[in-house]
Amino acid sequence: MKLRSQILALGGVGIVMAALVGGVGLINTLRISSAFDSSITSNLALSKSQEVDMMHDAIRGDVLLSIFSSQKFDDKGMDAAEKDLQAHVQVLRKNMDDIQALPIPEETKAMAAKSAPLIQAYVESAQKVVSLARKDLASADGAMPAFRESFKALESALEAQSDEIAQVATRYSEETHARADRAMWLVITGLLVATSALMAFSLWLARHLAQPLASAVQVADKIAQGELNATINPQGSDETVQLLNAMARMQTSFSDLVHSVQSNAQNVAMASTEIAQGNNDLSARTEQQAAALEETSASMSELGSTVNQNADSARQANQLATTASSVAVQGGEVVGRVVETMKDINASSQKIADIISVIDGIAFQTNILALNAAVEAARAGEQGRGFAVVASEVRALAGRSAEAAKEIKTLITASVEKVEHGTTLVDQAGSTMTEVVNSIKRVTDIMGEISAASNEQSLGVSQVGEAIGQMDQTTQQNAALVEEMAAAASSLKQQAQELVQTVAVFKLADGHQAPSKMQVRAPHSSSKPFAGQERRGGGIPQGAAARGHTAPKAAAPKPAAKPGAPAQIAAAKSAPAPKAASTADDDWETF
Repeated sequence: MKLRSQILALGGVGIVMAALVGGVGLINTLRISSAFDSSITSNLALSKSQEVDMMHDAIRGDVLLSIFSSQKFDDKGMDAAEKDLQAHVQVLRKNMDDIQALPIPEETKAMAAKSAPLIQAYVESAQKVVSLARKDLASADGAMPAFRESFKALESALEAQSDEIAQVATRYSEETHARADRAMWLVITGLLVATSALMAFSLWLARHLAQPLASAVQVADKIAQGELNATINPQGSDETVQLLNAMARMQTSFSDLVHSVQSNAQNVAMASTEIAQGNNDLSARTEQQAAALEETSASMSELGSTVNQNADSARQANQLATTASSVAVQGGEVVGRVVETMKDINASSQKIADIISVIDGIAFQTNILALNAAVEAARAGEQGRGFAVVASEVRALAGRSAEAAKEIKTLITASVEKVEHGTTLVDQAGSTMTEVVNSIKRVTDIMGEISAASNEQSLGVSQVGEAIGQMDQTTQQNAALVEEMAAAASSLKQQAQELVQTVAVFKLADGHQAPSKMQVRAPHSSSKPFAGQERRGGGIPQGAAARGHTAPKAAAPKPAAKPGAPAQIAAAKSAPAPKAASTADDDWETF
């Protein structure tokens, strides 16, 4: 039986039970309504009958009022009595007509019909008494016994009528309560029966549905926990059984898929591990090559600096030699002029010596003349005494002049000798300066040749340095790319291992389970650490990862390839893992 049919059957049973309970309730409600209507009608008839009885008493009061007013000769009282009598009679008859019109039992209506003649007789008797009371009080008193008889007869009939109507009302009220109680018990019984039936059917349906659904939940929980070895043996043909069959097929398909994913994940993990190891090896070797090129570049930079420094020194020496040559030439010229000057000084000294000789001769002659003058003054005696004094003074002055001339002559003679010696030295200095100028000219020529050779050597070293710098830059870029490849391979390896660990939680039907960690043989690295002397400066970073300041900005590292790429899975399936590892090892050995 289909699940839909079972649910519809449960709904149908509920609807039938509700219809039965509702039908019983409706029938009893109609019966109760009918009994209640009859009870209300009986009570209304009883009320009308009681009002008729009241009007019966009111008519008697009207009759007594008319007699009393007649005794008092009260016309207004008589008028009021007649007016009230008419009103009371009208109300009495109307109530009797209403009683006849009500749906009361026929025996009650028959009893009311029996009261109609008595009412008519009673009304006529009352009208007669009232009419006589206005005309003749004695006649009115004579008609009172007949009025009293009709009053008593009508009173007895009305009491019997009221009792009958009251009994009918009581009977209808009791019947209404009885029907209400019976309807209540019927409804309660129907509800209990319907509820019991629905509960029984619901429990059966719930048990019928809960067991397959619980099995489906258990299977789903096992699948969620990675257990793909659950045994599913559904029985039946409803939708829950179809659900279990579908879950069994899903478990089988999922198990096959997980088995395939586990195998492919292992292959991808092994291949990615080999790629990562190879990239690390290549990265290390590229690091060594980059370090060697950096050292070569640093050495060439130092050599270029030394050559440039030598070229600058040669250039400065050439400039200094040129300057020295110019200075030496100027010095030679100055020395030549000094030689000429010394010759002029020597000639002037000779002339001064001659002049001093003349002065010395003049002083000697003056001394002789002064001596002669003194002799002559002595001969003159007193007269020549003054002249003698003058002559002695002149002689003394001539003596001092002679001594001074002698000293000057001595000094001039020494000066002339020194000038002659200086002239000789200046001549020698002139010859030496000429040789120095010639030597400096030769040195200047040689320094010019050295400077030109140093410039050419500096240019060549610069070109070699630029070539090595370009090689270093290219190697650094290659190293950066290799590091990016190594990072991508490491990321691929990590993702492959995560994939393997992810699918390792599944337990397959045949007991297979992927290992939680990959056991992959790492390829042997043939690279050796760089053992050369580090020549880079302290400010130069080491390693290809830190050479971003010399190499141009490389592209951002590309994200690692997804472990489940079809091409990689196919490549992993195409060759066994150990063979691929050995092949990769051979490749890296021949790098």
